[in-house]
Amino acid sequence: MIADVSAASVIGLVVVVLVVVVLLLALRQMVNIVQQGEVGVVKHFGEYRKTHEPGLVIIQPFIESLQRVDMREIPRPGDRQDVITKDNVVVTVNATIFTQVVDAQQALFSIANFDVAIDALARTALRSVIGTMTLDEALSERERINTDVQQQMEVVTDKWGIRISRIEIIAIAPPPKILEALALEKQADQEKRAKILQSEGQRQSAINVADGDAQAAVRNAEGSRQAAILRAEGSRQAAILEAEGRSQAITTVYSAIKKEEPDPTLVAILQLDALAKFAESDNAKIVVPFESAGLLGAAQTLRSVLAAVPGDGDQP
Repeated sequence: MIADVSAASVIGLVVVVLVVVVLLLALRQMVNIVQQGEVGVVKHFGEYRKTHEPGLVIIQPFIESLQRVDMREIPRPGDRQDVITKDNVVVTVNATIFTQVVDAQQALFSIANFDVAIDALARTALRSVIGTMTLDEALSERERINTDVQQQMEVVTDKWGIRISRIEIIAIAPPPKILEALALEKQADQEKRAKILQSEGQRQSAINVADGDAQAAVRNAEGSRQAAILRAEGSRQAAILEAEGRSQAITTVYSAIKKEEPDPTLVAILQLDALAKFAESDNAKIVVPFESAGLLGAAQTLRSVLAAVPGDGDQP
């Protein structure tokens, strides 16, 4: 009897414990908290039911299940992979892809594992894009690679409810021999540029010196021309003033003589006075008037005048 009671008590205790455990499991499954930056997808017997925003979510235990989906932007570092360029050079490429789930239902039910799918898609897109570019283009046009890879991936990921925010090419590494050749080519190009710049500087310097000499010569010639013009203008003005002075003097003398109504005797005296002034000059030339007869007549007239003048001993 005692054994039967003990067995019944143990069984009852086990049942109570099982009930408590089941209730705890049910409570734990029924009450859920969705963190900020996530959403909760509720499935009813495996079928999509609805999507819950962050906060407290209560579901039916054992019938419904909740799966959390991270809606934040997630960087996905890619593994280094070898890619062949258009000119048959093998380069090692490494890129980081930034993705964000925009539709949790599509991300869960349209692709089995979108993390693996995005990684495989990124590898394919990188090989496709870099395969259409030469080595020089691949090394110098990273923005173009980022844009082309993003466009190729978005065509597929849009159907998965995933957005490709951006793609960053971390490294594009050619083989060591190619790097050495590129370094030598870069050095030769820099030396060529330096020589070109040096020769360009010398040529510009020579042009500047020649321009300076030409401008100096032009200014000197212009200065000489202006000086000659000024001298000629001064000479012309002096000649004009001298001629005007002579003209005014002659006019004045002529007017005075005409006013006094000169007789032949006065004219003869003036002519002899002019001859006397010529004789007093330092010029060695002898001036003989062309009208010698007139001069002789003037001298005869002067003699007659002097003869008519009474001497000291003569009586008036």
